[in-house]
Amino acid sequence: MIQDAIMGSLLDTDLYKFTTSYAYTKLYPRAYGRFSFIDRDGTRYPEGFADLVRHQIECMSDLALTEEEAEFLTRECPYLPPAYIDLLKGYRYDPREVTVSQDSDGRLHITAEGLLYRITFWETPILATVSELYYKVLGQEPDLDHVRKVTIEKAKLMEQEGLKVSLFGMRRRYSYDVEDLVTQLLKEHAPTALFGTSNVHLAMKHNLRVAGTHPHEWVQFHGATYGYKMANYMAMEDWVNVYDGDLGTVLTDTFTTKVFLQNFSKKHASLFTSVRHDSGDPYRFVDQVIARYEELRINPKLKYIVFSDSLDIPRAMEILNYCEGKIPATFGIGTNLTNDVGNGVIPRNIVMKLVQCKISKKQPWHHCVKLSDVEGKQTGNKEEARLAMETLGIAK
Repeated sequence: MIQDAIMGSLLDTDLYKFTTSYAYTKLYPRAYGRFSFIDRDGTRYPEGFADLVRHQIECMSDLALTEEEAEFLTRECPYLPPAYIDLLKGYRYDPREVTVSQDSDGRLHITAEGLLYRITFWETPILATVSELYYKVLGQEPDLDHVRKVTIEKAKLMEQEGLKVSLFGMRRRYSYDVEDLVTQLLKEHAPTALFGTSNVHLAMKHNLRVAGTHPHEWVQFHGATYGYKMANYMAMEDWVNVYDGDLGTVLTDTFTTKVFLQNFSKKHASLFTSVRHDSGDPYRFVDQVIARYEELRINPKLKYIVFSDSLDIPRAMEILNYCEGKIPATFGIGTNLTNDVGNGVIPRNIVMKLVQCKISKKQPWHHCVKLSDVEGKQTGNKEEARLAMETLGIAK
C-alpha cells in the first residue's frame, strides 16, 4: 500500500473552497450537500484502488490550519472575517463524511455528504488525490526535464504576448511536486504575465497573489433552492451580500450563458468586475457579453472576461487577439500547465460535483444539476436536467 500522505496542508486547495464555505456559513449554515465523483472517461481503475483512496482520505484527518497559514489568510484574504478564520483553526476533515467504493468493472465511486460549509472542502483534494494516486499505482513517472522545458517555453510566450494568466491547475495536476515546480518556474520566467494561483498553499509558499472565482456549485445550490429561473440572480445577489464588492468575477454557464445574460441585471453587471467563460465557443461568448453590456449601457472596456475552458497558451493568445480593442481578457489555465509531464502521461478527465442539497437536515433532498454550454459538461440527474431545460426554455 502507498502509505505516504498526498495532501500535506489544509491550504492545499483552491481559493473558491474557502470563499464558498464562508458564504454557506454566513447565509446557509444549516444546509446539507452531497458531492459525487465523476470520471468523464469512464476509467477502469486498478483493483484495490478504492482502498488506497480511502487510506489517503483517512490521512487528511490529521491536517490542521497552522498559525502561519491563519496569518496568511488574514493578510491576503481580508474578505474572510476573523470569526471564519477561527472556525478554520478548529476544522478537521472528517473521513466519515466520505464513502469510497469500486465496482466489479473497476469504476470508482466517491460521495461526500454533510453540512455544505464543511462538505465543500472535499472536492478539490479528492480530485488531486485520485489523479496523483492513479499515476503512482500505474508507475507512470514524469519527465521532469520535459516539465521544465515546456513550462519555461510557455512562460516566455505568456510574457512575450502580454497574457495575464492565473494558475488553475490543482484539481487535475500530475502531483503536488509538479504543481509546485510549475508554479516556481512561472513565477521566475513570467513575472508580469503570472497574475497568481488558485492554490492557496502554493500562493503562500511562493509569495503570489491568491486568485479565484465562485464555482458552479454555488449557482447549482441556488437553482435547487430558489428555482432555475431565479438561480443566477439569487446566486449573484447572495454573493454580493456576503462579499460586498470583493471577489467580483461571476460564472456564467451553470444553466447556460444565454440564460445567465437574461438574468444579468444592470445592478449586477455594474457591481461584478468580470464574467468567467468555462464552456462553449469563446468567440461567440465575447460577442454575447459585449452585446449585453452595451444593452445595459455599460462600457465593456471597463470590464473583463476570465477564460478558463481547457486552455493552453496558443489558444489563449488567439482569444486575446479576438478581444483586442473590445474587452480586456485574462486567463485561468490549469491542466495544460500542471499535467504536461511527457512520458505518455494522459491527464485525468475527472470532476466532483454537487448532485443534491437541502436547506436543513430535516428537509427533503433536491437534485442539483449543471447544464453548461456544451453537452459533455452536463452533470446531475438526467430527469432533473430535462426539467431545468424545459423550465428555462432551452429543451433540446
